[in-house]
Amino acid sequence: MMKRIAILGSTGSIGKQTLEVIANHPEDFAVEVLTAKSNFKLLIEQASRFHPKFVVISDLAHLDTLQKALSGQPITVLGGQDALNEVVTEKNVDMVLAAMVGFSGLIPVIHAIKAGKQIALANKETLVVAGELITRLAHENKVDLLPVDSEHSAIFQCLMGEQHAEVEKVYITASGGPFRKFDISALQAVTRHEALKHPTWSMGAKITIDSATLMNKGLEVIEARWLFNLKPEQIDVIVHPQSIVHSLVQFCDGSIKAQLGLPDMRLPILYAMSYPKRLNGLFPRFNFTDYPHLTFEAPDSNRFPNLAIALEAMRKGGNMPCIMNAANEVAVEAFLTDRVGFYGITQIIEKTLRQATFLPAAGLSEYIESDREARSIALSFVK
Repeated sequence: MMKRIAILGSTGSIGKQTLEVIANHPEDFAVEVLTAKSNFKLLIEQASRFHPKFVVISDLAHLDTLQKALSGQPITVLGGQDALNEVVTEKNVDMVLAAMVGFSGLIPVIHAIKAGKQIALANKETLVVAGELITRLAHENKVDLLPVDSEHSAIFQCLMGEQHAEVEKVYITASGGPFRKFDISALQAVTRHEALKHPTWSMGAKITIDSATLMNKGLEVIEARWLFNLKPEQIDVIVHPQSIVHSLVQFCDGSIKAQLGLPDMRLPILYAMSYPKRLNGLFPRFNFTDYPHLTFEAPDSNRFPNLAIALEAMRKGGNMPCIMNAANEVAVEAFLTDRVGFYGITQIIEKTLRQATFLPAAGLSEYIESDREARSIALSFVK
Protein backbone atom coordinates (compact mmCIF):
# COMPACT_ATOMS: atom_id res chain seq x y z
CA MET A 1 0.00 0.00 0.00
CA MET A 2 1.08 3.55 -0.70
CA LYS A 3 2.49 5.33 2.36
CA ARG A 4 1.50 8.95 2.87
CA ILE A 5 4.43 10.88 4.32
CA ALA A 6 4.62 14.02 6.43
CA ILE A 7 8.09 15.55 6.07
CA LEU A 8 9.11 17.80 8.93
CA GLY A 9 11.89 19.99 7.58
CA SER A 10 11.36 19.43 3.86
CA THR A 11 13.66 22.28 2.78
CA GLY A 12 16.70 20.90 4.62
CA SER A 13 19.22 18.41 3.29
CA ILE A 14 17.38 15.28 4.48
CA GLY A 15 14.01 16.70 3.47
CA LYS A 16 15.15 17.42 -0.06
CA GLN A 17 16.67 13.97 -0.44
CA THR A 18 13.48 12.42 0.91
CA LEU A 19 11.53 14.16 -1.83
CA GLU A 20 13.99 12.76 -4.39
CA VAL A 21 13.26 9.26 -3.09
CA ILE A 22 9.51 9.86 -3.23
CA ALA A 23 9.77 11.21 -6.78
CA ASN A 24 11.53 7.99 -7.81
CA HIS A 25 8.82 5.83 -6.19
CA PRO A 26 5.49 7.49 -7.06
CA GLU A 27 3.57 4.22 -6.67
CA ASP A 28 4.88 3.63 -3.15
CA PHE A 29 4.86 7.05 -1.49
CA ALA A 30 2.83 10.25 -1.54
CA VAL A 31 3.51 13.56 0.18
CA GLU A 32 0.80 14.47 2.65
CA VAL A 33 2.53 17.26 4.62
CA LEU A 34 5.50 19.54 3.99
CA THR A 35 6.92 21.83 6.67
CA ALA A 36 9.77 24.32 6.88
CA LYS A 37 11.13 26.82 9.35
CA SER A 38 11.53 29.88 7.11
CA ASN A 39 12.60 28.88 3.57
CA PHE A 40 9.27 29.77 2.01
CA LYS A 41 10.62 30.04 -1.55
CA LEU A 42 11.75 26.44 -1.69
CA LEU A 43 8.65 25.32 0.21
CA ILE A 44 6.48 26.90 -2.48
CA GLU A 45 8.42 25.04 -5.19
CA GLN A 46 8.11 21.74 -3.34
CA ALA A 47 4.40 22.17 -2.67
CA SER A 48 3.72 23.06 -6.30
CA ARG A 49 5.50 19.90 -7.45
CA PHE A 50 4.34 17.34 -4.87
CA HIS A 51 0.83 18.66 -4.07
CA PRO A 52 0.61 17.90 -0.33
CA LYS A 53 -2.64 18.33 1.57
CA PHE A 54 -0.93 20.55 4.15
CA VAL A 55 1.97 22.98 4.15
CA VAL A 56 3.25 24.53 7.37
CA ILE A 57 5.79 27.34 7.83
CA SER A 58 7.03 27.81 11.38
CA ASP A 59 8.05 31.44 10.87
CA LEU A 60 4.77 33.34 10.84
CA ALA A 61 6.42 36.27 9.07
CA HIS A 62 6.24 34.26 5.83
CA LEU A 63 2.75 32.82 6.25
CA ASP A 64 0.91 35.43 4.21
CA THR A 65 3.38 35.15 1.32
CA LEU A 66 3.05 31.37 1.36
CA GLN A 67 -0.74 31.48 1.42
CA LYS A 68 -0.88 33.85 -1.53
CA ALA A 69 1.60 31.82 -3.58
CA LEU A 70 -0.36 28.58 -3.08
CA SER A 71 -3.86 30.06 -3.11
CA GLY A 72 -4.76 28.50 -6.45
CA GLN A 73 -3.98 24.98 -5.29
CA PRO A 74 -5.97 22.58 -3.07
CA ILE A 75 -3.45 22.93 -0.24
CA THR A 76 -4.16 24.02 3.32
CA VAL A 77 -1.43 26.48 4.33
CA LEU A 78 -0.76 26.95 8.04
CA GLY A 79 1.82 28.62 10.23
CA GLY A 80 3.36 28.36 13.69
CA GLN A 81 4.25 25.67 16.20
CA ASP A 82 0.67 24.68 17.06
CA ALA A 83 -0.09 23.99 13.40
CA LEU A 84 3.05 21.89 13.15
CA ASN A 85 1.97 19.81 16.12
CA GLU A 86 -1.51 19.32 14.67
CA VAL A 87 -0.70 18.30 11.08
CA VAL A 88 1.39 15.32 12.18
CA THR A 89 -1.75 13.85 13.77
CA GLU A 90 -3.86 14.05 10.58
CA LYS A 91 -5.64 10.75 9.85
CA ASN A 92 -4.21 10.45 6.31
CA VAL A 93 -0.61 10.61 7.54
CA ASP A 94 0.93 7.14 7.69
CA MET A 95 4.51 8.11 8.51
CA VAL A 96 6.23 11.21 9.87
CA LEU A 97 9.76 11.72 8.64
CA ALA A 98 11.34 13.96 11.27
CA ALA A 99 14.12 15.92 9.60
CA MET A 100 13.93 19.16 11.55
CA VAL A 101 17.22 20.32 13.02
CA GLY A 102 17.82 20.32 16.76
CA PHE A 103 15.49 20.61 19.75
CA SER A 104 12.69 21.99 17.56
CA GLY A 105 11.84 18.49 16.37
CA LEU A 106 11.00 17.14 19.83
CA ILE A 107 7.43 18.35 20.38
CA PRO A 108 6.08 17.49 16.89
CA VAL A 109 7.53 13.98 17.21
CA ILE A 110 5.82 13.53 20.57
CA HIS A 111 2.48 14.56 19.03
CA ALA A 112 3.02 12.17 16.12
CA ILE A 113 3.85 9.27 18.43
CA LYS A 114 0.79 9.90 20.57
CA ALA A 115 -1.27 9.84 17.37
CA GLY A 116 0.16 6.40 16.53
CA LYS A 117 2.18 7.46 13.48
CA GLN A 118 5.22 5.57 12.30
CA ILE A 119 8.33 7.69 12.84
CA ALA A 120 11.28 7.82 10.45
CA LEU A 121 13.76 9.63 12.65
CA ALA A 122 16.47 11.84 11.16
CA ASN A 123 16.33 14.29 14.05
CA LYS A 124 18.80 12.65 16.43
CA GLU A 125 18.39 15.45 18.99
CA THR A 126 14.92 14.15 19.82
CA LEU A 127 16.46 11.05 21.41
CA VAL A 128 19.49 12.91 22.74
CA VAL A 129 17.27 15.31 24.67
CA ALA A 130 14.49 12.96 25.79
CA GLY A 131 15.41 9.41 24.83
CA GLU A 132 13.79 7.72 27.80
CA LEU A 133 10.54 9.66 27.32
CA ILE A 134 10.40 9.11 23.55
CA THR A 135 11.11 5.37 23.67
CA ARG A 136 8.54 4.89 26.44
CA LEU A 137 5.88 6.77 24.46
CA ALA A 138 6.70 4.77 21.33
CA HIS A 139 6.30 1.52 23.26
CA GLU A 140 3.02 2.63 24.84
CA ASN A 141 1.57 3.70 21.49
CA LYS A 142 2.98 0.73 19.53
CA VAL A 143 4.93 3.06 17.23
CA ASP A 144 8.06 2.10 15.31
CA LEU A 145 11.05 4.42 15.59
CA LEU A 146 12.83 3.80 12.30
CA PRO A 147 16.32 5.31 12.08
CA VAL A 148 17.26 7.47 9.10
CA ASP A 149 20.83 8.32 10.14
CA SER A 150 23.12 6.12 8.06
CA GLU A 151 24.87 4.75 11.15
CA HIS A 152 21.70 3.81 12.99
CA SER A 153 20.11 2.42 9.85
CA ALA A 154 23.20 0.21 9.51
CA ILE A 155 22.86 -1.03 13.10
CA PHE A 156 19.14 -1.60 12.59
CA GLN A 157 19.80 -3.69 9.49
CA CYS A 158 22.57 -5.68 11.18
CA LEU A 159 20.21 -6.55 14.03
CA MET A 160 17.52 -7.98 11.77
CA GLY A 161 16.96 -11.62 12.76
CA GLU A 162 19.23 -11.37 15.79
CA GLN A 163 18.51 -11.66 19.52
CA HIS A 164 19.06 -8.50 21.57
CA ALA A 165 20.67 -10.46 24.42
CA GLU A 166 23.35 -11.72 22.03
CA VAL A 167 24.61 -8.21 21.17
CA GLU A 168 27.98 -7.58 22.79
CA LYS A 169 28.98 -4.24 21.28
CA VAL A 170 27.97 -1.75 18.62
CA TYR A 171 30.56 0.22 16.67
CA ILE A 172 29.43 3.53 15.17
CA THR A 173 31.69 4.70 12.37
CA ALA A 174 32.81 8.29 11.81
CA SER A 175 34.47 9.79 8.77
CA GLY A 176 36.64 11.92 11.04
CA GLY A 177 35.50 15.08 9.30
CA PRO A 178 37.61 17.50 7.26
CA PHE A 179 40.19 18.05 10.03
CA ARG A 180 41.01 14.44 10.90
CA LYS A 181 44.77 15.03 10.49
CA PHE A 182 44.92 18.59 11.85
CA ASP A 183 46.88 19.24 15.03
CA ILE A 184 45.50 21.43 17.82
CA SER A 185 47.21 24.61 16.61
CA ALA A 186 45.78 24.14 13.11
CA LEU A 187 42.32 23.43 14.52
CA GLN A 188 42.37 26.67 16.47
CA ALA A 189 42.61 28.59 13.20
CA VAL A 190 40.01 26.80 11.06
CA THR A 191 37.18 28.85 9.58
CA ARG A 192 33.52 28.04 9.08
CA HIS A 193 34.12 27.84 5.32
CA GLU A 194 36.71 25.11 5.87
CA ALA A 195 34.52 23.31 8.40
CA LEU A 196 31.55 23.23 6.01
CA LYS A 197 33.52 21.17 3.46
CA HIS A 198 32.80 17.61 4.56
CA PRO A 199 35.00 15.05 2.77
CA THR A 200 32.35 12.38 2.10
CA TRP A 201 28.81 13.50 3.00
CA SER A 202 26.55 16.29 1.75
CA MET A 203 24.63 17.64 4.74
CA GLY A 204 23.17 20.78 6.26
CA ALA A 205 25.37 23.36 7.97
CA LYS A 206 24.66 22.39 11.57
CA ILE A 207 25.30 18.67 11.20
CA THR A 208 28.39 19.38 9.06
CA ILE A 209 29.93 21.44 11.87
CA ASP A 210 28.95 18.76 14.39
CA SER A 211 30.76 16.24 12.20
CA ALA A 212 33.87 18.43 12.13
CA THR A 213 33.95 18.64 15.94
CA LEU A 214 32.91 14.96 16.36
CA MET A 215 29.94 16.12 18.45
CA ASN A 216 27.78 14.42 15.85
CA LYS A 217 29.26 11.05 16.85
CA GLY A 218 28.53 11.82 20.48
CA LEU A 219 24.92 12.61 19.63
CA GLU A 220 24.71 9.40 17.61
CA VAL A 221 26.03 7.32 20.50
CA ILE A 222 23.30 8.72 22.76
CA GLU A 223 20.70 8.11 20.05
CA ALA A 224 21.88 4.52 19.63
CA ARG A 225 21.72 3.95 23.39
CA TRP A 226 17.96 4.63 23.29
CA LEU A 227 17.08 3.26 19.87
CA PHE A 228 18.60 -0.14 20.56
CA ASN A 229 18.26 -0.31 24.36
CA LEU A 230 22.01 -0.48 24.95
CA LYS A 231 24.21 0.24 27.93
CA PRO A 232 26.76 3.06 27.44
CA GLU A 233 29.65 0.59 27.61
CA GLN A 234 28.17 -1.40 24.70
CA ILE A 235 28.73 1.46 22.23
CA ASP A 236 32.04 2.53 20.72
CA VAL A 237 33.12 4.95 17.98
CA ILE A 238 35.64 4.10 15.27
CA VAL A 239 36.95 6.50 12.61
CA HIS A 240 36.54 5.17 9.08
CA PRO A 241 37.51 7.89 6.57
CA GLN A 242 36.07 6.19 3.47
CA SER A 243 32.50 6.18 4.90
CA ILE A 244 31.70 2.83 3.28
CA VAL A 245 31.14 0.76 6.43
CA HIS A 246 28.29 2.62 8.08
CA SER A 247 28.36 0.76 11.40
CA LEU A 248 29.02 -2.69 12.87
CA VAL A 249 27.47 -4.99 15.47
CA GLN A 250 29.55 -7.49 17.42
CA PHE A 251 27.82 -10.50 18.97
CA CYS A 252 28.58 -12.63 22.01
CA ASP A 253 30.31 -15.31 19.92
CA GLY A 254 32.76 -12.76 18.51
CA SER A 255 31.10 -12.53 15.09
CA ILE A 256 30.69 -9.04 13.59
CA LYS A 257 28.10 -7.91 11.05
CA ALA A 258 28.58 -4.70 9.10
CA GLN A 259 26.43 -2.77 6.66
CA LEU A 260 28.25 -1.26 3.68
CA GLY A 261 27.28 1.11 0.92
CA LEU A 262 28.22 4.32 -0.81
CA PRO A 263 27.82 7.46 1.33
CA ASP A 264 24.37 8.45 0.09
CA MET A 265 21.65 9.44 2.55
CA ARG A 266 18.94 8.41 0.11
CA LEU A 267 19.73 4.76 0.91
CA PRO A 268 18.79 4.86 4.63
CA ILE A 269 15.89 7.21 3.84
CA LEU A 270 14.44 4.69 1.38
CA TYR A 271 14.99 1.81 3.80
CA ALA A 272 13.21 3.60 6.65
CA MET A 273 10.27 4.61 4.48
CA SER A 274 9.85 1.20 2.84
CA TYR A 275 10.45 -0.94 5.96
CA PRO A 276 9.77 -3.82 6.42
CA LYS A 277 10.22 -4.23 2.64
CA ARG A 278 13.16 -3.25 0.48
CA LEU A 279 12.46 -1.30 -2.69
CA ASN A 280 14.72 -0.99 -5.71
CA GLY A 281 17.07 1.93 -5.20
CA LEU A 282 17.89 3.98 -8.26
CA PHE A 283 21.37 4.79 -6.97
CA PRO A 284 24.95 3.95 -7.99
CA ARG A 285 26.17 0.59 -6.65
CA PHE A 286 29.22 0.09 -4.47
CA ASN A 287 32.17 -1.54 -6.23
CA PHE A 288 34.83 -3.14 -4.02
CA THR A 289 37.57 -2.52 -6.59
CA ASP A 290 36.95 1.23 -6.33
CA TYR A 291 37.82 1.02 -2.62
CA PRO A 292 40.73 -1.43 -2.26
CA HIS A 293 41.64 -0.01 1.16
CA LEU A 294 39.15 0.43 3.99
CA THR A 295 40.87 1.85 7.06
CA PHE A 296 39.91 2.28 10.70
CA GLU A 297 41.41 4.23 13.59
CA ALA A 298 40.51 5.38 17.08
CA PRO A 299 39.06 8.90 17.53
CA ASP A 300 41.34 11.45 19.22
CA SER A 301 39.52 13.03 22.16
CA ASN A 302 42.41 15.42 22.84
CA ARG A 303 41.98 17.14 19.49
CA PHE A 304 38.22 16.57 19.37
CA PRO A 305 36.97 16.80 22.97
CA ASN A 306 33.28 17.14 22.09
CA LEU A 307 32.95 13.40 21.64
CA ALA A 308 34.20 12.78 25.18
CA ILE A 309 31.88 15.50 26.51
CA ALA A 310 28.87 13.80 24.90
CA LEU A 311 29.83 10.38 26.23
CA GLU A 312 30.16 11.77 29.75
CA ALA A 313 26.76 13.50 29.44
CA MET A 314 25.24 10.17 28.41
CA ARG A 315 26.79 8.41 31.41
CA LYS A 316 25.57 11.10 33.80
CA GLY A 317 22.06 10.92 32.33
CA GLY A 318 19.09 12.93 33.53
CA ASN A 319 18.86 16.26 31.74
CA MET A 320 22.61 16.49 31.09
CA PRO A 321 22.35 15.47 27.39
CA CYS A 322 19.58 18.06 26.99
CA ILE A 323 21.81 20.78 28.46
CA MET A 324 24.72 19.71 26.28
CA ASN A 325 22.59 19.68 23.14
CA ALA A 326 21.21 23.18 23.77
CA ALA A 327 24.68 24.58 24.45
CA ASN A 328 26.02 22.93 21.31
CA GLU A 329 23.23 24.37 19.14
CA VAL A 330 23.99 27.87 20.43
CA ALA A 331 27.74 27.40 20.05
CA VAL A 332 27.52 26.02 16.51
CA GLU A 333 25.31 28.93 15.44
CA ALA A 334 27.87 31.32 16.95
CA PHE A 335 30.66 29.59 15.00
CA LEU A 336 28.64 29.76 11.77
CA THR A 337 28.24 33.51 12.28
CA ASP A 338 31.94 34.05 13.10
CA ARG A 339 31.33 34.96 16.75
CA VAL A 340 33.44 32.14 18.21
CA GLY A 341 36.32 30.03 16.97
CA PHE A 342 36.38 26.28 16.41
CA TYR A 343 37.41 25.44 19.97
CA GLY A 344 35.06 28.15 21.23
CA ILE A 345 32.27 25.63 20.57
CA THR A 346 33.77 23.25 23.13
CA GLN A 347 34.40 26.03 25.65
CA ILE A 348 30.80 27.21 25.53
CA ILE A 349 29.50 23.67 26.03
CA GLU A 350 31.83 23.00 28.97
CA LYS A 351 30.97 26.27 30.72
CA THR A 352 27.25 25.72 30.22
CA LEU A 353 27.41 22.19 31.61
CA ARG A 354 29.09 23.53 34.75
CA GLN A 355 26.50 26.26 35.35
CA ALA A 356 23.18 24.73 34.26
CA THR A 357 20.88 22.99 36.74
CA PHE A 358 21.38 19.23 36.72
CA LEU A 359 18.31 17.03 37.23
CA PRO A 360 18.90 13.28 37.64
CA ALA A 361 15.35 12.63 36.37
CA ALA A 362 13.22 14.78 34.08
CA GLY A 363 9.93 14.91 32.19
CA LEU A 364 8.91 16.97 29.19
CA SER A 365 8.41 20.22 31.11
CA GLU A 366 11.83 19.83 32.73
CA TYR A 367 13.46 19.18 29.37
CA ILE A 368 11.87 22.32 27.93
CA GLU A 369 13.05 24.39 30.90
CA SER A 370 16.53 22.84 30.80
CA ASP A 371 16.79 23.68 27.10
CA ARG A 372 15.73 27.27 27.78
CA GLU A 373 18.14 27.72 30.70
CA ALA A 374 21.07 26.15 28.86
CA ARG A 375 20.55 28.35 25.81
CA SER A 376 20.47 31.45 27.98
CA ILE A 377 23.68 30.45 29.74
CA ALA A 378 25.43 29.52 26.50
CA LEU A 379 24.46 32.81 24.86
CA SER A 380 26.09 34.69 27.73
CA PHE A 381 29.45 33.29 26.55
CA VAL A 382 29.00 34.39 22.93
CA LYS A 383 30.62 37.65 21.90
